[in-house]
Amino acid sequence: LTRFLTQIAGLEPTWTAANIAQQLVDAVREQVGPEGHAICGLSGGVDSAVAAALVQRAIGDRLTCVFVDHGLLRSGEREQVENDFVAATGARLVTVDERQAFLDKLAGVSEPEAKRKAIGAEFIRSFERAVAGVLSGEQVDFLVQGTLYPDVVESGGGTGTANIKSHHNVGGLPDDVEFELVEPLRLLFKDEVRAVGRELGLPEVIVNRQPFPGPGLGIRIIGEVTEERLEILRAADLIARTELTAAGLDGQIWQCPVVLLADVRSVGVQGDGRTYGHPIVLRPVTSEDAMTADWSRIPYDVLERISTRITNEVKDVNRVVLDVTSKPPGTIEWE
Repeated sequence: LTRFLTQIAGLEPTWTAANIAQQLVDAVREQVGPEGHAICGLSGGVDSAVAAALVQRAIGDRLTCVFVDHGLLRSGEREQVENDFVAATGARLVTVDERQAFLDKLAGVSEPEAKRKAIGAEFIRSFERAVAGVLSGEQVDFLVQGTLYPDVVESGGGTGTANIKSHHNVGGLPDDVEFELVEPLRLLFKDEVRAVGRELGLPEVIVNRQPFPGPGLGIRIIGEVTEERLEILRAADLIARTELTAAGLDGQIWQCPVVLLADVRSVGVQGDGRTYGHPIVLRPVTSEDAMTADWSRIPYDVLERISTRITNEVKDVNRVVLDVTSKPPGTIEWE
């Protein structure tokens, strides 16, 4: 194939990480202009980190990274963002605590699309409050987001695409956004984003981090999102991640969503008593670009340790199940 493209078709192999990075930096510099200021929504994932690194390369200290603690994070995630990203880039980072605002917005909401749109809308409102408060006195016109091409496709963007689910940074945005969006990764897939990140000098701990959805644990709780349910899911998720890392499987799986079926209960037996607890779903998958995926064949002994620890250590959980569905027909995230 390479010989056909280069020797017969006469194409130049110019689609390299270095060329892509430079083109994106130039495009951002042109969009923002010589005096424009921007803020970037930093989530802790590779997408927003690479987007922020690109924009910082383009406009320097006219970029402020804002990390919104929306209360839908995994255990230890806020600390990872505050330490890893700043150490790697030296970027200006402001953390805003919006946990109660998001819980209030999600109260009574259980339908998946409604949750995604509520989170997307509140995300923008959080940035507007950050500009009015933390960034008071600065004129900020641009909002940087780590939107990827699969996000656009699944949200119904592009010719002939159906709206599978609204991503909080695409179909979940409100109509009255006060910022002009800067989305340098909008036409790239995850593997290309990682290559660009390495080209920009980001460490492997950021570049190889498993994908985590912008709406966070809010779309991994099937049902209404409450503080109690978030604590249950955080505890189960931490156990699964810890055991997968200990088994040396981080490099073999694309990601492993841990899902709480909050509106489902099943009968169990723990100790000498009857329980009526929630099931936890493990969803380990392998993929190249998130457009398609296959379920990961995790060794039985690892699954056994994860299941035993979760049912023994996490309150109100008495069953752990494994999702063995490929994509398609099932998406990677349950919601």
